[in-house]
Amino acid sequence: MKSGNRFLLKLSGEALGASGIDPRALESIAEQLGVVHKLRAQIAIVVGGGNFIRGAQLPSIERVVADQMGMVATVLNGLALRYSLERRGISVLLQSAIPVAYAHPIDPVAARQALSEKKIVIFAGGTGNPFVTTDTAAAIRASEIGAKILLKATNVPGVYSADPKKTPSAKLYTELTLDEAIEKRLNVMDLTALTICRENRITIRVFDVFCEGNLEKIVRGKPIGTIVRP
Repeated sequence: MKSGNRFLLKLSGEALGASGIDPRALESIAEQLGVVHKLRAQIAIVVGGGNFIRGAQLPSIERVVADQMGMVATVLNGLALRYSLERRGISVLLQSAIPVAYAHPIDPVAARQALSEKKIVIFAGGTGNPFVTTDTAAAIRASEIGAKILLKATNVPGVYSADPKKTPSAKLYTELTLDEAIEKRLNVMDLTALTICRENRITIRVFDVFCEGNLEKIVRGKPIGTIVRP
């Protein structure tokens, strides 16, 4: 990959903290984004909310309400990330799929314009609908802004043939096709997200965002993590 390409970064809430927002984690992510921004890469981000709440963690609350709470949590993360980036002198456009006073509504045209003006774009609120993951939101937003590379930030080196925590002999893939990921039901992204990426010929790169410098290496074209091609 060459710098200047347009990327969609799927950033989990856990990347910003295990429970709530960890200032050190927030600063680490913002610092990494600042580095790739200087490389003139066009970066849009879909941020999750798992550091605050996941619908599955609230079995006593109706799924629709739990998912709504999760979408609100993504806005909190988006606001924190925007603040941290702006402190570094980086212009940021925050858009949300759910109406909030502190963010613009989702507008792919405005997002593409902001990216062309070297702003970082943050998408919060998921898709604005319950029963839909932020993986799917990331695939949709990547399609809307014309990004052909979707970077999925995780806490593991890439995609494995099985859960490496449960199966020490699990194989780490360096390259896959989207068809293989779907057929083998590998833990890349959910099926809907994979299907959207396949239909729009979007390549997915799964990598460990907690290994500092990985994001920069990917933007510079280094073979970090697992690449999943259309």
